[in-house]
Amino acid sequence: MIEIAWSNFTPWSALLGGILVGIAAASFLLLNGRIAGISGILGGLLAPAKGDIAWRLAFLLGLIGAPVVWVLATELPPIEIEAGYPALIIAGLLVGIGTRYGSGCTSGHGVCGLSRLSLRSLAATLSFMAAGFVTVYVIRHLLGV
Repeated sequence: MIEIAWSNFTPWSALLGGILVGIAAASFLLLNGRIAGISGILGGLLAPAKGDIAWRLAFLLGLIGAPVVWVLATELPPIEIEAGYPALIIAGLLVGIGTRYGSGCTSGHGVCGLSRLSLRSLAATLSFMAAGFVTVYVIRHLLGV
């Protein structure tokens, strides 16, 4: 049986976070004409076009810098990862391979693609979600890990 920790259920902060992500993604698209998909932004740095580096670095530095700024105001919540480094490395590689095969990541397809009513992004997001559901079921219920 799954137990829900209701004391950790925070719908208002989740709603606010979702609204902020939506505003940021829409603003990025409207002001820059680009999709805020992390794999595409990071991938563009691997083979950069001339004049295409600064905004990518600024975006990524903002992602990394936001928690640093947060720590100046308050304490970060405790992070507990119940997996070892080998499992994290394998998971990261699988996610990277999946973003290549899926032509984008969850942020690109799930946030930006769905908001543009992209059928390709709908198929990708449904695939991401289904793979996640199956993985959790197999690992937690069939393997008992």
